[in-house]
Amino acid sequence: MGSRAILTVYLIIVFLIFLQKMTRTFLVSLFSIMLFGCSDHSIEEKGFAVSTADSENEQKAAEGINSNSLALQMRPSEVLLTGHSGHRLATLYRINYTKDSVLFVGSNYTYFEYSDADPDEGNNWNDHLMPGLSAVYGYNLVNVSHFDHTTQAQFNFFQSPVLVKTLYYPSFSRDTLNFQPVLRNYYLVSVYDEDTNTDGFINLKDLRRFYYFDLNATAKQLLIPQNYSVVSSEYDSANDFMYVFAQLDENQNGRREAEEAIHIFWIDLKNPLRTGRMF
Repeated sequence: MGSRAILTVYLIIVFLIFLQKMTRTFLVSLFSIMLFGCSDHSIEEKGFAVSTADSENEQKAAEGINSNSLALQMRPSEVLLTGHSGHRLATLYRINYTKDSVLFVGSNYTYFEYSDADPDEGNNWNDHLMPGLSAVYGYNLVNVSHFDHTTQAQFNFFQSPVLVKTLYYPSFSRDTLNFQPVLRNYYLVSVYDEDTNTDGFINLKDLRRFYYFDLNATAKQLLIPQNYSVVSSEYDSANDFMYVFAQLDENQNGRREAEEAIHIFWIDLKNPLRTGRMF
């Protein structure tokens, strides 16, 4: 075999060895991406996404609050500017840790409505679900702080930590409904606040309640009967009503079950203490 042929064979062998190493490196890199990518995605879902009571998988991912030990570490996330300059809110989140003892805290997400609210018809809702009300949520949102600039008084909506699903508060933007300005003077809170199924935890498997708070967050009233669990809601712009779908706890076991009846309640957003059942 000539020297040129030997050199060619040598180069082929070197190329094959190089190709083998590159293939191995690629496979290791791919495996790492899959491993850590999945891990990060899992943490992201667990740490920041708000689960709903409708998904079994999300229920498993939601951390419960032990009903016998409600002294949780909390951290404020953001100041919410209400439509009333003297009243400011701060969302309070539970401090969480990953399996690797890495601290993380949830943050606010806002519900938006990209619907047919038409400014030309006097309906400028600034992308809110309902005119005059901003709506926020977040992973392990466990309380809301109220601050009054006039009195310099601060206190929490709930005496003990709860699991807040949605907080509605007077929007900072100037919304209009049928050409009329809309400025709400109250708060609405959808929340899990009791270990209704007596499993030792407050979580998404319990009944979800719906509360009204006045502008000073001192007067509190349950808007949907206590033996119901809130499921969803709709808005009626013609009447400025909120319709709340809620499931009756027929067997009184403190949890939602598919076969139990769902009823519809109406809430007059001009005066939320005015409510009734329509179905």
